Amino acid sequence: MSLPNIPNIDPRITLCNEDVFNLLMASIAMKGLGLSHLVNAEAEKVQFALGTLHASHDPACLDDILKINDSVRKTLTGVMQTELILLMQLSTTLESFVDANECENDNEDDCVE
Repeated sequence: MSLPNIPNIDPRITLCNEDVFNLLMASIAMKGLGLSHLVNAEAEKVQFALGTLHASHDPACLDDILKINDSVRKTLTGVMQTELILLMQLSTTLESFVDANECENDNEDDCVE
């Protein structure tokens, strides 16, 4: 067996504070967008089961509706928990960026970069 051929990759990445802030904000926004797609899919699942999504579809029986309701409830609980985590990430990102800008503007020795 031969050894793998690994290319020489320079791991150094140079980003300014503004680039880091923009990447973090974009990451949080994309996660939120993904969660919104999950919520929309769950809404369509309920609409389909109730027969309101497509006029030609008959509504599901009560047992199926209750199972779908339980599934949607569990999914939305997970979405809400993830949204709370995203909110904490957003708060931390905003606070860190404000703190970093205050350090640059004040030129204080006790600021950490």
